[in-house]
Amino acid sequence: MNYTDQDIKAMREAIRLSATSLADNGTPAGGPFGTVIYKNGEFIAGGYNHVLANHDPSAHGEVQAIREACRRLKTWDLSGCILYTSCEPCPMCLMTSKWANIEKIYFAANRKDAAAIGFKDDDLYELLKPGVYAFAIPECRDEAVDVMQKWFEKFGEDGKY
Repeated sequence: MNYTDQDIKAMREAIRLSATSLADNGTPAGGPFGTVIYKNGEFIAGGYNHVLANHDPSAHGEVQAIREACRRLKTWDLSGCILYTSCEPCPMCLMTSKWANIEKIYFAANRKDAAAIGFKDDDLYELLKPGVYAFAIPECRDEAVDVMQKWFEKFGEDGKY
């Protein structure tokens, strides 16, 4: 898959958002996952995981960003938008992105990386048939995994849900 320098820049922005989980005091707002959405090369919205803070299992970074993008664009249809997320989307986030008609999804870390710090995304994917759905940007994987590992070191078992 081809991607551009702009794609890498946007991915690094998503990773920076994922690192906001490291700044949380006490109990984390949620996991170390951040997302940004662009349309026509312009930033539309961003979000990061708030599952624990909002007591909402759907408050993943991707869903937070999709909700904000829809509010800002005053539409549920995000056709022409590109979503960048610090980790491969879970099935819920992937399907929410597809429902919103997001054109492309790029991720840095993968579901195996999330499983390594205790998240169950990989298990959920076992319930689905494999297919083509998103594209890795391997140059950014180590950065995303670094934030995830720091988050795990800071919150460990307390931050999992």
